[in-house]
This record gives sequence, structure tokens and C-alpha cells, in this order.
Amino acid sequence: MSAGWTVLLFCLFVCIYIPSGSFETLVISKDNEQWDSNTSMNRLLKKRSVSRNAEIEVQSVKVDCKVTSRFAHSVMTTKALNKANVSQEVIFEVELPKTSFITNFSMEIDGKVYVGEVKEKEKAKKQYEKAVSSGKTAGLVQASGRKMEKFSVSVNVAATSHVTFILTHEELLQRRFGKYELMIGVKPKQLVQHFEIVVDIYELQGIAFLDAYGTFITNELLPLVEKTVTEKKAHVFFSPTLDQQRKCADCEGTLIDGDFFIKYDVNHAHDIGDIQIVNGYFVHFFAPANLPRVPKMVVFVIDVSGSMSGNKIVQTKEALLTILSDLPEDDFFAIVIFESRYSVWKPHLTKATQENVQDAKQFVKGLKAGGSTELHDAVIHAVEMLDEGKRNSAAQQNAVQMIILLSDGEPDTWKKSLPEIMKSIHNTIGEKNITLLSLAFGVNADYGFLDTLSKQNNGMARRIYEDSDAALQLQGFYEEVASPLLSEVNFHYPDNTVNSLTRSHFKHLFNGSEIMVAGRLNDLDMNNFQIEVSAQGFENTFEVKGQANAHKWDTIFPDEEYIFGDFTERLWAYLTIQELLEKKEKGSPDEKGNATAEALNLSLKYNFVTPLTSMVVTKPESDDSFIADKLTEEQRRHFQIHGHVPIPSRNAYRAPAAPTYYVDGDPHFIIELPDQNDALCFNIDDKPGTIFNLVRDPLTGIVVNGQTIGDKKVIPGKKVNTYFGRFGIIHEMFGIRLMVSTKEISVSEAGKQAKFFWTDTATIKGPNMDLKVIKDRSLTVTLKNSVRILIILHKVWKKHPYHQDYLGFYTLDSHLFSHNVHGLLGQFYYGVEFKVSDLFPGEDPDKPDAIMFVKGHELVVTRGWQRDFRQDVKNGKNVPCWFIHNNGTGLLDGVHTDYIVSGLFKTI
Repeated sequence: MSAGWTVLLFCLFVCIYIPSGSFETLVISKDNEQWDSNTSMNRLLKKRSVSRNAEIEVQSVKVDCKVTSRFAHSVMTTKALNKANVSQEVIFEVELPKTSFITNFSMEIDGKVYVGEVKEKEKAKKQYEKAVSSGKTAGLVQASGRKMEKFSVSVNVAATSHVTFILTHEELLQRRFGKYELMIGVKPKQLVQHFEIVVDIYELQGIAFLDAYGTFITNELLPLVEKTVTEKKAHVFFSPTLDQQRKCADCEGTLIDGDFFIKYDVNHAHDIGDIQIVNGYFVHFFAPANLPRVPKMVVFVIDVSGSMSGNKIVQTKEALLTILSDLPEDDFFAIVIFESRYSVWKPHLTKATQENVQDAKQFVKGLKAGGSTELHDAVIHAVEMLDEGKRNSAAQQNAVQMIILLSDGEPDTWKKSLPEIMKSIHNTIGEKNITLLSLAFGVNADYGFLDTLSKQNNGMARRIYEDSDAALQLQGFYEEVASPLLSEVNFHYPDNTVNSLTRSHFKHLFNGSEIMVAGRLNDLDMNNFQIEVSAQGFENTFEVKGQANAHKWDTIFPDEEYIFGDFTERLWAYLTIQELLEKKEKGSPDEKGNATAEALNLSLKYNFVTPLTSMVVTKPESDDSFIADKLTEEQRRHFQIHGHVPIPSRNAYRAPAAPTYYVDGDPHFIIELPDQNDALCFNIDDKPGTIFNLVRDPLTGIVVNGQTIGDKKVIPGKKVNTYFGRFGIIHEMFGIRLMVSTKEISVSEAGKQAKFFWTDTATIKGPNMDLKVIKDRSLTVTLKNSVRILIILHKVWKKHPYHQDYLGFYTLDSHLFSHNVHGLLGQFYYGVEFKVSDLFPGEDPDKPDAIMFVKGHELVVTRGWQRDFRQDVKNGKNVPCWFIHNNGTGLLDGVHTDYIVSGLFKTI
């Protein structure tokens, strides 16, 4: 931005700048810290001094939000006119809540519409790096308060031309303190010709109450907030005229400057909750009314290291004093403080009598900050105190156990690394039903560490900001978890009626909150859809059963032909992605990989901008890239400290360090290339019965051939699907011949023969080969001093009219083959060099095409997915890959028919 620019502010939902430059490509990305359900957008209008009368006039701003069963679908539309006699570039900036996923962005310029595409985040990497290396920063996201993140797009607007921006995002409103809240920041800083907020809410359970108000609402504006509430519907409308927006009759200033809130709740019964079913997907809302609170055993673990000195220790003490005052007398509590070492208020948990609470307050008042941050031993001791209290008091057997940990830094005195600290704490908690809740105080707190630590131990983390209201933030978090109503909440649905369930076990249900479970139905006949919810309540077990009823939306809301589509399916996808993103932070390496791949697949399918995807908006006549990337917690902290955002880390799928080459499915060949953090894939289509050479190594004498099978029955006019039904493995050096089919496994070694079946679980050890069979699942072949091979059996229902059992083949130790290895798979065991560029839309909007340069060929390839069934034989793990068409032509040495052999044990 040049120093000679003048500035005109317009802050509401969108920021509009007028710099110089050409059309560019914007990449909108998202990374997550924690979930929050407020919505606020800001607009800023800045213009360059082109002439005295030059200006961008914002003609209309409309926010249209539809909330259907807590799922909010918001569309923000802004229309602007370039009134100057020269073209001007406008940057459109949008602030969104951390909970929301952008699902669509489009802009219309002179009648032409440009639509954004959601793509795998890795594909934005080169565009991002190009923008950064050229010094471009206009598109980068900036920290925007506690709850918002800002996204940008720039566009050149010709003289006297119009531009329209439309942004759509979706979020699931969370129930806190007995209500759902939608917050819309309205700070235009100027008058707008047509300004409008429209919110429609549809709740089948019935609306218990609804409030709509704004911090800027004066007595004059109050009548303009139109609110209509019926049994199941609510409509809120706010649209002040230009004159009504003015601060005074002759003023250009606007009254619209603040936040607009809508808060509501629905009716809750003491039963199984509310189940809503639309087009094969269901969502189950559970927040039973009138439950008594369950007593709790809570240990407060408080950081009093030197970095907590000043306002932080003062605010922490203030919050603790209030929290202690609010403890019910049937709770038990303890206080552990830590710096270079830990100490306790009292050695055992203590009942929250008035006398004990007063004694604890005196202890808190005397706290002083100093020393290092010895977090590990303090948390371990808190676990031991809870464990001891549970063992020694019958009165506490039904109590909920929790640790509330507050820290403003990173552990720095224990001899182990952060992963080792997390593992030690997780192993100590084990199966003890203890929930660990963490508060990261200030910008120096390692939020990522505390967040993962909490999620590994049934809890959650929250960022506490170093502001004047930090004590209120601490108290607010405690109030959310202060009153547990149920623990170990389990949802049971009839066997074989549902699939793809989101989480159905919850550690706690807290007062004022709500549990949601979503899934897909196997059968739309709901006559036998009995639901059971069980949990531990106050002094007894909570258990309810009931029959689910499918609500007919077209009957309940006959005038609403379109609410916003199949919201239950999108709500299910939203919840599933959210849970997968959490799982990728706390699971095993395999679980993390699976979760990442599944979340990415769903994000692309449902067009969500998540931490794994980016939205690319391509505009005419430019190759430059501007990127608005949703901040990670580390980037947010970096921005607060340094005032700029570092290059973001990428959260795309990463292949395992040890590559696996395999063929599975009908048949899909997959080549993992960990050095390039990518994978290639291709299919082979030929007639059933064809035998292909997969691996041939003349130096080791190992040969693998595979024979294809087809479906039982071919549908006329449909493609003939083929799979591998038999494999022949030869080790010439040791005289080994192993035949594996979908029915049996036979082996011949040094003249000795044996046969066994998939119905057995067995381990067979030979002089030069070991076999391990897992019943109806897999066979692992280990050749002496050589490779391991895994063969997966895919079982299909015997009475299936078309499909039959088939096999998958996985090479686990490819590096043990010689460099002379070849075959359909073997030729890739030592890697392949390739380059991908020039992405463009493919036939499938979710699978873009690109140009690949490989082995001297220029190929059109498609970004797709194949599945790795090693860990999950039923569902597999999605693996993103570049798909090479036409039977791998151009990637393979020669053509696929060159690899056809005449027999299963043919070695040439």
C-alpha cells in the first residue's frame, strides 16, 4: 500500500481495499484451534487517491442465515460499484468464526461469475510459496480477536462497473449455559444504501425462547428489530434505512457499530431426546431436562512459575476465589500448585464445606509466582490424589473425577520430551475415568501440547487471553463443566440398522450443554429403530429406551420448500470431520493417518474448507497467488507477538516412511513415494483369467504372478470388473511354490507339500519361509532373510448376486529386492521421478486434473483416492494419489499386456 493512499472505512462482514495490481488467485484455507459458535464479519473499504470523486460505493449488504436444527447456513452478499473513471482493485475480506466451514465463494464482475473450488490443501502450496517469495501479503490471514479469522480475495473492478461477492459458510451451533448463540458483528463505519440481516430458525423440538438484540441498538432502532416466533419457527429481520442509520439528521456517521445477537433454546424432555431423519441420515439430540447434578471430585493444578507473575497470577487468584465460593458442599476438591516443584494445599481431597473453602481461599490469596514449570509431576500427583479419594470414600464412588490444569508456558524442568510427558500422564490415568481439562493462559502457553494432552485423557483445552477479563474467562470455563449431570453416556442403536456413526460414547453431559450423534441408516423402515441411552447419574444408573420417529419436514414446514437441502447429511459430515480432526491429534500413527485421509475425503466431497483443504478462486489474466490461510494456534501466537504470520505448516496426507506397493480392488495398483510425499495409482482392465507378472527379481529368484477373476454375473452394458483371485509366489533359490486363492493356501518346498484353508488361524514355520494366517482376513508370507508379503482376503456375502471373494497383495519390504527387480509393481520399488503442474477442472468436480511429466511422457492425470486395507479390511484407509489413465500407459515400462504370462508359476 503506497503512503499516498487515503482511507475510507467500512467495517461489516467484509473488508474492501483498493490497491494497485492485476487479477490474482486466492487460496482460502483453514486450520483449527478449538471450537466456538459465534459469527462476526468485518468490512473495510479503503481507496487509492485516483481523483477527488473516485470511490467504491457499497450499494447493499445482506446476511441471510437459516438455522435448521442448530445447523446454521449463512450467505453473505455484498454489491459494490466503482464510481471512478478508472479501474480499481478491491480486496474483499471476511471474518468467520472458528467453528464455521466455508462451503462456497463466488463473485460476479460485469455479468461473469467466478466460483471458488475446494481442493486438497497441498495443492495450494506452490501458489502460497510463490506469493510469499514475491512479497505479496494482501491475501494472508490475520488474527482478528479471540473468535474470528479473516479470509481475503482481491478483484479488479473496471470504471463504472459493479462487483458482487457471495460467501457461504456453515457451522453447528453448540449449546452452552442452556442456549444457542449466533453473533453477527455489525460495524460498517459508513452508511449503506441497503443493509439487511435476515435469520430464519427451524427447530422441530419447539422453540422455548428467543432473544434478538444488538449492543448498538438505541431506542430509535429497537422497533426495527422484527422478531416473529411460533411454535417451531422464528424469523428475525433488521433493515434500517439510510436515514435510520445516521447518528444525527445531518451526520454521515452510522449508529450501526457493534454486535447483533440471537440467543435461543429448544424444548427438552426427559426421554431419549429428539431424532430427526432426512433422506437416509439421522441426527440425535440429547439434553434431558430436570436431571440432578452429579457430585464431582476436582483437583485444581495451577502454574505459579515465574512467567505467571504480574496480572496473570492476580487474575488467576481472583478466578479461583470465585470458583471456590461456588463449589457445592457435596463436592470434594484439592489444590496442587507447581513451579520448579509441586506442592499441595492439603494432602488429600477435602469436602467443600464452608470452613474448608475459607481455608483454601486463604491459601490461594498467598500464592506467589516464581521458578520453572514442572507440570508433569504435578499432574501425576493430582491423578494419585483422585485415585486415593475414590478408593477411600464410599461417598465419592459416583462422583465425577476431573483435573483442571492451568499453565501459561511449556514444561521445562522434566527430563523427558513433550511426547514422553504426554505418554506418561496418559498411561498413569489409564482406565481411571479421570477427565483432564486444560487452560492455556496467554500467548506463550503451548496450546497444542495442552490440547493434545487433554484430548488423550477425555477432556478439552481452552485458550485464556491476557486481557482485563481473563478472570471472567477462567470462571466461564469452569461454569461450563461445574455441574455434570451424567457420566459414561452411551447411545445404542439396533444392530445392522446404522453405519458411519459419529461418536456414540461421551464421558460427561454437563448442565446446559447437549450431546449430538449422527449417522447413516441402512434401512429407511423405522418400525424397528429402537434407541437406548445409558449413563451413570446421581446415585443410580440413567437408562431410557424409545422408538425413533422420522419427522416429515415437508409436512411440518409446508411453506418452506427449501430450507437448505439435506441438512442432516451435511450435519453428519460436519460432525464426522470435526471428530476426525480431533482423532488425528491424539491417536496412534495409523489412526492419525486414517483420520487425516478420511477427513480430507469428506472435506472435498462436501466442499468444506477445513484444516486439510483450501478454496482456490481463479480470476482472469494473472498467475499470481494470494492466500488467506486459517491460522493455526502457533501462527496466531506468532502474529500476536511479531505482528505477521509465518508460512503455515501443511496438514496433508503423508505416506509412511517405509513405502508400501500394493494392488487391491478391481484391480488398483498403488505406488507410495514417501520421499515425494505422494502416491501414484493406476488400474489394469483386462478379461477375467488373465495372469500378470507383478514382481520378478532375477537376482533373488523371487517371482509373484497374479490371476484375475470377474464378477459372478455381468450386468448387460456395464463394465466388466476384475479382481485378483489367485497369486503364485515362487522363490527359485529354495524351491518354494506358494499358491494363494480365495478358497485355500497350498505350499510346496523342497518336495514337501501342505494345504490349509482361510477358516484356520495358524502359524507355519518352514526352513526358508514362515506363514501366518489370520482367519478369514490375511496371510503374511516371510521369506528367509528376505521380504515380507501380505495378502488380504476380502470376503463377500455368499449370496451376493454379482460379486465374489477376492484378494489384495501388499509388498512390505520392497527395499530387500535387488535393483534388477521388475514387473507391474516391482519396477517401482526403487521409486519413480515425476512432476505435476497446471491443475485444471476434471470431469468430476471433486477430482481435478493436472499435467504430469514422467519417464519422458506428458500425461493428463487425475487426483483421486484408493484404499489401503492393511489396518481395516472392511473399510480401508483412503490414500490420495495421482491416477494415470489407460492402464498406466506412460507410467509403465511398455504397456500392460507386456506383463501377461501363461501360467501362475511362470518365471519368464
